[in-house]
Amino acid sequence: MKMKKNLLIFALPFLFFSCNNPAGELVGTGARGTFREANPHGMVFIPRGSFLMGANDQSILGRVSDRSINVTVDAFWMDQTEITNDQYRQFVNWVRDSIAMRALVMEGRDEFRARVRNQIEEDPPEIAKLNWRARIPWNSNDEEIQDILSFMFYGGRDEISLSHRRRREFNQSVLLFQYEWMNYDQAALLRNKFNVNTGAFPPGATVRVDTSYIDDRGVINHRTIVRPLRSRSDFVSSRIINIFPDTMVWMRDFQFAYNDPRMKMYFSHPGFAHYPVVGVTWEQAQAFSRWRTDLFNAANRIPGQDYRLPTKAEWEFAARGGRRLAMFPWGGNYVRDSRGCYMANFKPLPGNYADDTGAMTMRVASFRPNDFGLYDMAGNVSEWTSAAYHLVTSTVIHDMNPNFQYDAKFDDPDELKRKVIKGGSWKDISYFLRIGTNTYEFQNVGRSYIGFRNVRSFAGE
Repeated sequence: MKMKKNLLIFALPFLFFSCNNPAGELVGTGARGTFREANPHGMVFIPRGSFLMGANDQSILGRVSDRSINVTVDAFWMDQTEITNDQYRQFVNWVRDSIAMRALVMEGRDEFRARVRNQIEEDPPEIAKLNWRARIPWNSNDEEIQDILSFMFYGGRDEISLSHRRRREFNQSVLLFQYEWMNYDQAALLRNKFNVNTGAFPPGATVRVDTSYIDDRGVINHRTIVRPLRSRSDFVSSRIINIFPDTMVWMRDFQFAYNDPRMKMYFSHPGFAHYPVVGVTWEQAQAFSRWRTDLFNAANRIPGQDYRLPTKAEWEFAARGGRRLAMFPWGGNYVRDSRGCYMANFKPLPGNYADDTGAMTMRVASFRPNDFGLYDMAGNVSEWTSAAYHLVTSTVIHDMNPNFQYDAKFDDPDELKRKVIKGGSWKDISYFLRIGTNTYEFQNVGRSYIGFRNVRSFAGE
């Protein structure tokens, strides 16, 4: 009798729900209420809107600038500041730890392999899931573990003492990360259109994509291949990349200058933790964005939109702070405020970098934010966007969420690997701080004056 009562209790809500649905009508799948996306940590909400995109004034370099066009941009989230050394180090540490754990699993240390229902998975070590709850014993006295970690990160096994081994230089070349992306440029080709009548792609259709692999010598090889198009997965490119920032950029970008202290300490020293990360290529920024997306989705039941680099239109719209014709992010036409104080970290006068209180990069958020609450949209470091660089794009882009993007392949000429950078940096004159100014850098080059921030599309109402 008691069981019957329980069954009745569970059945009543079902009957009540059924009675309130019109029979035989389209009622959807039963989703309740509306979904409201939580504010991503460290990001600012940028509402949808329209603005006049393009240069505000004549080019100082005599270029034929893109004509200004009125465009609309959908809502999105944007990092309040540029990605800092400390934030990027979380990515580096994650890659380091995952490689260490994989090496330990490969050597039979099953405590670092994820368990399912209290049983060790039967997957081979190279594809086994990792147990992220296990702490890596970097300073363990276990000689077996120290030998494995030494081989992976310090150049090989040896008989030196543990205390000396801890002082050896870390091998940054092993910090490899593989990520994938969909080649929408290939999917958009009419010759690759899926035929809904036949349930297949056109006969003989091919796609041109990138792939990476590590050869027997441990060297990363990049190739552009042409593969038959049989399913959506054939549109996917993959890349293996070393994700450690190039700390030598301080010497390479400015020769005959004493930048040794920054070269040695900028990324690793806690004093620079909240400075913008530099020496990161566009490709490394893409890898960071992919990892950040996976990190979020692994911790949340409902996955979020991908973290990514902003389009040029998104960056400009966010930088204007809701001001339709703003020349600089703070809204005025000058680089000083009414009290004569500089509004950003840049190069005010020849040879006089420090007049704005900073000689090189500065701690993020050292100046006032724009009207959207975004810091350093001008100065400090320039920022990568997802856009491909071309002198004239306004004649081809759409006026709704415009984006001139090309996924340059490994075997493409360098000219096609140019990406738009925005905002100007600590080394630039005020012209490059203007919102409408476009410059570029090659996607596989890192600089001491280029950083980045992420955006995420808004998935709400």
